[in-house]
Amino acid sequence: MNIKFSKYQGAGNDFILIDHTMSPLKNIDNELIAKLCNRRFGIGGDGLMFLTKHADYDFEMVYYNADGNVGSMCGNGGRCIVAFAKHLGIIDSETNFLAVDGPHYAKITAEGNWVELQMIDVATITKDGEAFVLNTGSPHYVEKVQNLAELDVFTTGKAIRNNATYQQNGINVNFVEDKGDHLFVRTFERGVEDETYACGTGVTAVAMAMAQQKEAGHIQTPIEVLGGKLQINFDYDGSKFTNVFLCGPAERVFDGELEV
Repeated sequence: MNIKFSKYQGAGNDFILIDHTMSPLKNIDNELIAKLCNRRFGIGGDGLMFLTKHADYDFEMVYYNADGNVGSMCGNGGRCIVAFAKHLGIIDSETNFLAVDGPHYAKITAEGNWVELQMIDVATITKDGEAFVLNTGSPHYVEKVQNLAELDVFTTGKAIRNNATYQQNGINVNFVEDKGDHLFVRTFERGVEDETYACGTGVTAVAMAMAQQKEAGHIQTPIEVLGGKLQINFDYDGSKFTNVFLCGPAERVFDGELEV
C-alpha cells in the first residue's frame, strides 16, 4: 500500500499530513505512525495528522504524537493543517474546523504561509511552587528562568514531566526568559519526549502566564522559539483570556509517497 503525504513545518515544529477525506478513518496502526515520525527509520516529524471530513465543519484534525498515540491539541499542528487544507483547495482564506479540544476558527494569507489560529479561552491558572500550570488545549507547566540559552532543557524538562505529580498523564514543560521586547521560550513536549523547536499551545500558555503581571486589555506577545518567531494575541480581563490567537508561519516542505 502506498501512502501519499505532505511534510509541513511551523516555526520548526514539523508534521506529517495525510489527506483522509475519501474514506472513513479506522484501524489506525499506532506502531506505524511512530515509525513514520521516526527521524531515522521514517519520514520524521513531531507528529502526524489526518485531515478528515466532518458534516458540520470544513474538516476535522486528527492528531497523533510522535510516539504513535493520540495527542491532545497541537497549536502549530493546527496552523499547519489549515495551510494543508488551503493547498488541497478545501478552504480559501478562512476556516472553521474541529480538533480534539473542540471547534477552531483560523484565517490564512493568500500566499498560504501565515496562519492565525484561534485557541480555546482559558480562565484557570494554578501554581506549582513558582511555576504556572494551565491547559491551552494541552496541559502546560511554565517556569521563568534566566540564561535560557544555556539551560539543559531535555534533562530538566524530562525530570519535571516524569515527576510524581505529572508522570501518569504527562505535561509539557516550558521555560521562559523575558527579553524585554519579546519572550524567549523553550519546551520539552510529552509524546515527543524531547525538546521541540516550537510548541504552539506552549507559547500560548507562556504568554498567558506572563500576562498576569500586566494590566487587563488587548495584549500582543511576540515570542522567540528555536525554530523562529510566533505571536500570541488575546483579550485579558484580569481573570480570563478570550479571543486568543496563535499567529505564525506554516510552510509546506515537500510532498511524498511511501510504500508501507
